[in-house]
Amino acid sequence: MTKSIKKAAVLGSGVMGSGIAAHLANIGIPVLLLDIVPRDLTVEEKEKGLSLEDKPVRNRIASAAAKKLLKQKPAPLSSKSNLSFIEVGNFEDDMDRLADVDWIIEVVVENLDIKKYVLFEIDKYRKSGAIVSSNTSGISVEAMAEGCSEDFRKHFLGTHFFNPPRYLKLLELIPTKDTDPHVLSFMKTFAEDVLGKGVVEAKDTPNFIANRIGTYGLLVTVREMVKGNYSVGEVDSITGPLIGRPKSATFRTLDVVGLDTFANVAKNVYDQVEGEEKDVFDPPTFMKQMLVNGWLGSKSGQGFYKKVGQDIFELESETLKYVERKKLKAPSLEMVKQVKGTGAKMKALIYSEDRAGQLLWQITAPTLLYSANLLGEIADDIVAIDQAMKWGFGWQLGPFETWDAIGIEKSLSVMESQGMKAPDWIYEMIEKGHKSFYINENGVRFYYKDGEYRKIEVNPKSINLQQIKETKGVIKKNSSASLIDLGESVALLEFHSKNNAIGLDIIQMINFAIDEVERNYKGLVIGNQGKNFCVGANLAMILLEAQDDNYFEVDMVIRHFQQAMMKIKYSRKPVVAAPFGMTLGGGAEICLPAAHIQASSETYMGLVEVGVGLIPGGGGNKELYIKHLRSLPKGVNFDLQNVANKVFETIATGKVSSSAHEAIENNFLGQSDGISINGDHLIYDAKQKVLHLAEEGYLPPVRRKIPVVGETGYAALLLGAQAMLHSGYISEHDMKIAKKVAYVIAGGKVPFGTEVDEQYLLDLEREAFLSLVAEGKSQQRMQHMLVKGKPLRN
Repeated sequence: MTKSIKKAAVLGSGVMGSGIAAHLANIGIPVLLLDIVPRDLTVEEKEKGLSLEDKPVRNRIASAAAKKLLKQKPAPLSSKSNLSFIEVGNFEDDMDRLADVDWIIEVVVENLDIKKYVLFEIDKYRKSGAIVSSNTSGISVEAMAEGCSEDFRKHFLGTHFFNPPRYLKLLELIPTKDTDPHVLSFMKTFAEDVLGKGVVEAKDTPNFIANRIGTYGLLVTVREMVKGNYSVGEVDSITGPLIGRPKSATFRTLDVVGLDTFANVAKNVYDQVEGEEKDVFDPPTFMKQMLVNGWLGSKSGQGFYKKVGQDIFELESETLKYVERKKLKAPSLEMVKQVKGTGAKMKALIYSEDRAGQLLWQITAPTLLYSANLLGEIADDIVAIDQAMKWGFGWQLGPFETWDAIGIEKSLSVMESQGMKAPDWIYEMIEKGHKSFYINENGVRFYYKDGEYRKIEVNPKSINLQQIKETKGVIKKNSSASLIDLGESVALLEFHSKNNAIGLDIIQMINFAIDEVERNYKGLVIGNQGKNFCVGANLAMILLEAQDDNYFEVDMVIRHFQQAMMKIKYSRKPVVAAPFGMTLGGGAEICLPAAHIQASSETYMGLVEVGVGLIPGGGGNKELYIKHLRSLPKGVNFDLQNVANKVFETIATGKVSSSAHEAIENNFLGQSDGISINGDHLIYDAKQKVLHLAEEGYLPPVRRKIPVVGETGYAALLLGAQAMLHSGYISEHDMKIAKKVAYVIAGGKVPFGTEVDEQYLLDLEREAFLSLVAEGKSQQRMQHMLVKGKPLRN
């Protein structure tokens, strides 16, 4: 059996196939991407004098798909350079090359006969022990492998990636009766540890787990919208973040997915089930008419929503006309604004008697019952179903977690009063005295199955900070941060302020954490498990002080922040930052001075203060400049002005990396910093790095002076900005901010090549920050960001 996957092949270069190839390339796995040979020449090929026998023509389909990866949004590649890991070919000339790969992924059209043919061809060329999988959203995996060799069948399974593969966490593994258990176990570990996926094992049933329940839930929602005379906008206003679902809610999700794609998924179930379930999977007449009209959603320019100018209109299901978008208004919606937590909001809303509560009950109750009735058919346990819905559809709570939140006994009572009945196993559970599907004991989570609670098996690399706090408590905490003992003499500093924004409380905890770690621990991880690592400083606090002309207070906060960053940098014990998601402004400044950065692959890092009329004030300018200097080859002469230019451009344009790989290219991360593909393993990986540094006898960096470009360099930095000002691309205030950034990067009024100490640069930075805080136009930009959530260009 394959013990590792060093090279892969993807057969089928459509959106899904090329996306899977891109995901493998992002990890550094070389991929052979194959597709069919074209039967006709394009006009361009004819003009070049090419024939159907020329390689560029024969590889055209796969080659075009690979090139398209560079332009797609959201970007499938975490770095454009990763395209070099993808080699293209075709089904006629390159099948013999499958003998060199460890994993072959078939991603051709969703047609059983075609898939069987392609897999039969793969069986001719694959090496013994190579793993083969079909990426299908619902075709029988068992049926595909019929007629293939015994070794093929032992190493074959379904791998249902969700689109786009880079961003969606769920991977459903679907073994057949012949799949070797060792192959299944290997693929589960490989998918979690290397591909960074959340893996669930699914049964070989129509649409597997997530699409089966998700499609049912969406169609039930459509049914109840029509029955209850709700509008598209009203439904979306309460089926999104309010109940722990994505912002795209119901109908915006359908527009993004594409109504044609959704209809095919629904038809796959419709064709294979009977009774009431079959009726649900038959879309209503108005949706069928939308398909006829070609109103498929985003890709066709209109669907359930249509943008007209700057306004977005919603479709009226009865008339198929676009009307002004509405939001549902109900007393319960006002009431839950004060309720914290998704589960508590759901419980408060779902039993209310107004239109919001009635709709949520009518779409939630059937989905819960449907999930419960499918247990054993689509998955072996409730954990797999809940995880599939959370990882595949972005639900905060899976069906059974939702049921726990709203109360099983109370919900059953309401269901029974309305003629609904749960499966027998739930009543048996209640009779045994078990009142919830999940329980927590001593920080360990258990789930109900077959009359008892069983421990949820978790990858040891998945550290749950909440469980650690519940079992071990915390070393120290305040309203914005906690210091936690991770075990093995490693501590973790967790932020938990609103948006993890940095204020005095966090600065104080940074200082305490470094002191405590230097006394009693091997090292410190700075990380958390919120929505984002940190979106920057507490902008509201800075603006409030500025509007009160309390610049002394702002100066004090910036001084303390700078000092805390220097404390991180020169800590006698290693400090490892573990950023993920948005790591902006002050969040990036916390990472830059750390001994090591262990970043999630989806880390969007940038010094974005110019967007609110400021410049980085916590040492970010200095540290990014030093990072650039350190990235240069040792012993080689370099152009200091070029380094300053790059840093100036990055900060003055507020450049944000679109991934951790791009953060390396922008020098926010160094080549020695680490990337965790699986975000669930980030804290574990950071902890291991702390232990490794400590075992190596970590010593803090030696304080050194820094060469700067000075006055002449300052003038050079501003050349581009002045050209943009004269062309009207930037405003006078943008120019003022650019001058401040340039002055700090250049090191002020000193000769070119002067070596200055860090405190000198920090002082320049703080002074520039304070001068901009006092500017009326900068305060307008801060206000606009706080109110509108986007930059103001004034």
